[in-house]
Amino acid sequence: MTFSEGGQFEGGRVRKGGGRRGAVGAGVGGGAALVIALLYMVLTGNSPADILGTTTDSGGGEQGYIGECTAEQANTDPECRLSAAVDSLDVYWAETLPQQSGVEYEMPEVVSFTDAVDTGCGSATSATGPFYCPADTTVYEDLSFYDQLSSQFGAEGGPLAEMYVTAHEFGHHIENQLGLFERADRSGTGPESDSVRIELMADCLAGMWAGNAATTEDPDTGVPFLEPISQAQLEQALSAAAAVGDDNIQRRSGGDVNPEAFSHGSSEQRVRWFSIGYEGGTIQDCNALDARTL
Repeated sequence: MTFSEGGQFEGGRVRKGGGRRGAVGAGVGGGAALVIALLYMVLTGNSPADILGTTTDSGGGEQGYIGECTAEQANTDPECRLSAAVDSLDVYWAETLPQQSGVEYEMPEVVSFTDAVDTGCGSATSATGPFYCPADTTVYEDLSFYDQLSSQFGAEGGPLAEMYVTAHEFGHHIENQLGLFERADRSGTGPESDSVRIELMADCLAGMWAGNAATTEDPDTGVPFLEPISQAQLEQALSAAAAVGDDNIQRRSGGDVNPEAFSHGSSEQRVRWFSIGYEGGTIQDCNALDARTL
């Protein structure tokens, strides 16, 4: 996915949260902790505190905001890409959410962190993967996750795969604004659980943004944020969606596929629900929480 030539992004939207290098107090350690954390937390709306303890080292790290970026920088630099994607998501949802639901869009905070971060949902490390915290309405991302997405879970990688992850977390924010987080019982697991339904809806909402990204214009320039998505770029996003399916994660962690432990949906479901949004779906079409079948 390519940002349109000549585009300019002011920055100041994504906070660089710095990092902390301390041990996380949890029941397991090392590689097992990473697998379990990713299994439960990758692209999830659940609180990091559900499985993680707290860190005690509050050492330094770079603070501030991602600054101004050109389109050329957004096409090559992950930090600029995150900042520019957030701009595009803001503009899309500021128009789409009130049109389709009557709810005015409220921008979530976005934090790019390194190693570990304190949130309204508790302390988290890079092992949690990107996540949305409803308590402080903030999206948190450690950009090193994208290397893990390819190396550990077999995703193709690429810019649209990265932006899909950010769009998914924004999808959780939209769900939160619609009151669906309060409705859903996100404590359970299983193929028909509310946990799975919330995740599939966020995938679908991410697909809505992607399907409209090439026609969503930057209000500062009148130029679409992104060039039309190629088939190869679309396949990158679909590969990322499949990579974080519960069945794929269970296989890659060395276990059997157990649908009763699903919290995010299968690879097939994640690809299908993203595609529903991408192919012209509305918020109502994406409402997996009330869907008869998943």
